[in-house]
Amino acid sequence: MRSLLRRRSRGEEAGSGALGHVRVDASTKTLTKRLKPGDIAIIDHVDIDRVSAEALVARRPAAVLNAADSTSGRYPNLGPGILVDAGIPLIDDLGPDIMSLREGSAVRLDGATVFTPSGSVVAEGVRQTEEIVARDMEAARAGLSVQLESFAANTMDYMMRERELLLDGVGVPKISTKIENRHVLIVVRGYSYKEDLAMLRSYIREYRPILIGVDGGADAILEAGLKPDLIVGDMDSVSDKALRSGAEIVVHAYRNGKAPGRERVERLGVDHVVFPATGTSEDIAMLLADDKGAELIVAVGTHETLVEFLDKGRSGMASTFLTRLRVGGKLIDAKGVSRLYRHRISNWQVTLLVLAGLAALMSAMAATPAGQAFFGLLLARLDDVLSWARGLFTALF
Repeated sequence: MRSLLRRRSRGEEAGSGALGHVRVDASTKTLTKRLKPGDIAIIDHVDIDRVSAEALVARRPAAVLNAADSTSGRYPNLGPGILVDAGIPLIDDLGPDIMSLREGSAVRLDGATVFTPSGSVVAEGVRQTEEIVARDMEAARAGLSVQLESFAANTMDYMMRERELLLDGVGVPKISTKIENRHVLIVVRGYSYKEDLAMLRSYIREYRPILIGVDGGADAILEAGLKPDLIVGDMDSVSDKALRSGAEIVVHAYRNGKAPGRERVERLGVDHVVFPATGTSEDIAMLLADDKGAELIVAVGTHETLVEFLDKGRSGMASTFLTRLRVGGKLIDAKGVSRLYRHRISNWQVTLLVLAGLAALMSAMAATPAGQAFFGLLLARLDDVLSWARGLFTALF
């Protein structure tokens, strides 16, 4: 769909004369794994979402070329603004021919046109600017009501298909990790996950929550110097290192039992259980923690607002909405924990602090003439008390 009947002019400036080697993949998430600084990323991504945009920015490409519309107008997606604000040229609506470029081949950008080094035109697109992105976002907000209707319809459909799981926990697999009455920290490699994990270090040290990594979230846990207890997901973005870390593996499967990630963990020889359920992997991680008796569930990098649900790019994101209703008061966002959490000081820590203070005071006094005289009198008085006690004991026995 053309983006909001855009009144865009083609051929706007976009790094005139820039030359680079391309990395091509219809899956933005897969592409970012091999994208290097200075490469030109070629994607086919309608409505670039925030997580994908942040992943691209982190790889520092020379430009991002999109075969599709970066904003379709269905809802105000956040990705294009992130790329433009980072100063990365974003050219979209290049058409399917751009995806036929060979991996690693060189291209030259001139305005919004892509050339081969010999000068042949590969494709012509539309350069995204701050003004265009702002205009598209404003127009997309006006059409948000259609997405709200779709969201409501998908919510009812998901409720009908998964009511036994949501209401009674039917289908939740048995796991060996003991979760009952423990705090659980669920990490998704999503919005601001690095910052959230850094803020929670004191909380993690004190409460020692069960750490659940959702796909690539397991690698985020390892990068933070921690070890995941559970890894949940379809195993499409988690590393072999994480899968071999000793964590218990829960493979997310479709409702019909098909589990694309099962073949991978079996090939690695890793023990696992399968959890067939509709919805996202972060949803089933929350349902699993709740069903196994978690006292509190802290979420890192997950979705919070309606726009974030839609920005995920899944139809309605109904499962995410209903899962949060199911988990209820147990669920708290990482930012909420960092605001409310205060490091507790135990009685033995207070005692140790007082004793350390007294020791420092006595050492200081012993170094002065007055202090030495005081300690001499104190020791003499203590000797008198001990002599009196010995005499009393002798008289009695």
